Parts: sequence; C-alpha cells; structure tokens
Amino acid sequence: MELVLLTALGVGGATIAGSLIGFIFKNISHKFSDIVLSFAAGVMLSAAVLGLILPSLEHGGSFSLVITIAGIFAGALCLNVIDKIVPHLHKLMGAESEDHKNANLSKVLLFVTAIAIHNLPEGIAAGVGFGSGNTSQALMIAGGIALQNIPEGMVIIGPMLAAGVSPKKTFICAMITGLVEVAGTLIGYLAVSVASAILPFALAFAGGTMLYVISDEMIPETHAHGSQRGATYALLVGFCVMLVTDVLLG
Repeated sequence: MELVLLTALGVGGATIAGSLIGFIFKNISHKFSDIVLSFAAGVMLSAAVLGLILPSLEHGGSFSLVITIAGIFAGALCLNVIDKIVPHLHKLMGAESEDHKNANLSKVLLFVTAIAIHNLPEGIAAGVGFGSGNTSQALMIAGGIALQNIPEGMVIIGPMLAAGVSPKKTFICAMITGLVEVAGTLIGYLAVSVASAILPFALAFAGGTMLYVISDEMIPETHAHGSQRGATYALLVGFCVMLVTDVLLG
C-alpha cells in the first residue's frame, strides 16, 4: 500500500511539477512541448497495451476476449461522454485563445474543472494497474501517465495568469488537479483489491481510457503546430522505451 500511495503522489505531483515549469518558462515553444507530449503518448500507448490490455486477457478466463473488448470500449465511451459534458483543456483553449485577456474567472474555473474531471480516470488507470500483481507494469503505467501530466501542467499556467488569476491561486488550482489524480489512483487500487473479480474488466476499462486520451487528445494536439514528423518519432521512441523497460523488468 505504501508503494501505491507513493505512486499516487508521484502521478499527481507530475502535474504540479509541470505547472512549476510553466511558471519558470512562460513562453515554451510548441515544438518542445509537442515533442514531450508525443513521447508521453508513446509511453502511455505501450503501457496501455502491455500493462493493462494484455493482462486483462490473461486474467479474463474463458471469456477473456469478450471482457477485454467490452472493457476497452466502455472506458473509451466513458471518457467520450465526459468530453461531451466538459470539453478537455485543448478544446477549451482553442475556443478562447484569441481573447485570453478578457477571459473571466468562470472560464478559468472551467479550465480547471475540465482538467480535474479528465484526470480522475487517468488516476484510476494507474491504481488499477497494481491489481494485476505485476508491480513493474503498474509502475510503467503510472510513469506513462505522469509523463503526460508534466506538459499538461505546463500549458495551463499561461491562460490562467493571462485571465488575471494571481500566481498563488493559479498554483493552487494546478495542485488541485494533481490531487484529483492522487484520489483516482487510490480509488482504482482499492476497487480491484476489494473486488478482484472485476480485475479483467477494470484493466481493459483503464486501457480504453488511455487509448482514448492518446487518440482524441494527445496526438491531435502534437500535430496541430506543424511538427508532425518530430512528434511521430517521439511517440515511437516513447513506445520503444517502455517496450524495452517491460522486457528488461520481466
């Protein structure tokens, strides 16, 4: 349980670390952030397949294929519904990018709420990974999510400061979004610990949420600023890094 708690703090803390970087480097180039986000997408893709979806098949018994496919689609549909209700950060920022200075507090709170809501399933995915009993794979999943949280934490700072929110309140909001992910990690771990029968479906569900985030949010964002080729190779590098890590750790 101590390792799970430390992992939860690490996953949530990555968002906070990203926000601190955002304070220090307010004008980070899109090319740099796209490369970092693409690498994180590759890591998450590898983690989703190797750490969640394949273990779901292994633990699913006679109906493993049906359970895994159902779980993947359930996870993706869950985030799809959330996305309809509360659009994620990159969609909100696209709608407001031309008028940052006139953005009011309610819009800033919408930014924070959107991030927090989308961070909860990601935290749950990190926690569910520990239910498979493979600690190295669970840490790989958490590492992938944490990497994704760093650039996300970086990009939320500018719009909030431009909207007139004080640096102190901006940092507190960023910290809250990280704490949501800590809570999600603990919820995911406790859920599969209490009811091990749901483990195969929960693993696939978590994998589906990660695949949705990669395809719907991360890849479009990294290809929106003219750095497609670099972003593609960064994704492949991230995927291969996690592949090598998984093989070496067994």
